[in-house]
Amino acid sequence: MSIEKKKPLFADPLDITKGLSIDDLNKYLPAIHKVADLKMTADKMRDGVFLGLGLNGLEKIPSNTIDLIIAAPPESPKHEPDGRGKIMTLKEYFEWNKSWLKESFRVLKPTGALYLICGWRLSGMYHSILNKFFQVQTRISWRDSSLNEKPNQNTWLNQTSDVWYATKTNEFMFNQEVPSNKLENINLNELSEVHNSNLWSDIMDVKIGTTVKIEGDKPEQLIERILGASSFKLNWVLDPFTRSGGVGVIAKKMGRRFIGFESNKDQLLMALKRIRLAESL
Repeated sequence: MSIEKKKPLFADPLDITKGLSIDDLNKYLPAIHKVADLKMTADKMRDGVFLGLGLNGLEKIPSNTIDLIIAAPPESPKHEPDGRGKIMTLKEYFEWNKSWLKESFRVLKPTGALYLICGWRLSGMYHSILNKFFQVQTRISWRDSSLNEKPNQNTWLNQTSDVWYATKTNEFMFNQEVPSNKLENINLNELSEVHNSNLWSDIMDVKIGTTVKIEGDKPEQLIERILGASSFKLNWVLDPFTRSGGVGVIAKKMGRRFIGFESNKDQLLMALKRIRLAESL
């Protein structure tokens, strides 16, 4: 009888991810919890970041329990979002997106909202899927300084990304007092007309608790604006593609309860570290 050897969480714990020390590994490795072991009920929700795929994590969440979902799904089928080590076809990618969005709809409260952050190339696909389940309220455009597109004399240089704002029903929470766009060179008499504009041209920089850009993070101001408009303190916020924890950091700073899922073990450790630090502020 052969005994199956368990794979370690990290192939080489000494191969430190940028921003993590040996002390961090000693501190946060014991804090890792897997999606597979996650058990929640509507009366017993669990705050934290969990190791596993976003879709699998969503399936563990009870129905009608989440106030706000902020999601930036992998931008290409080649990013292997299913974690199986193979490249998805466009059809498979479409079906995968439909699956996690269907689960997102299920877990949201009737007054809940979803903000889906994506590039322009896949924006139309997401709109078509969202229309199957949600009430699509608007598409927000923001100035994305992280784009690496090269200038092309034969066409326009894209400098924006999209955020689809969708709700479970047409009775949803929206805080109109949240400061919105500070458009450049605007006439003060026109300010009231653009206060809640879906053109967020003032958002440019990525800086979340660090002077160094961390891969996967979105601008702090972008996440703050979303959280302020569509959630209150102690609301449940979920990010199914947590990466290094940017959404979780800001959610904690703003007094929200946060659930995140991340299948990359190194990024999960970074998320744990950053969110714990945010909780201590």
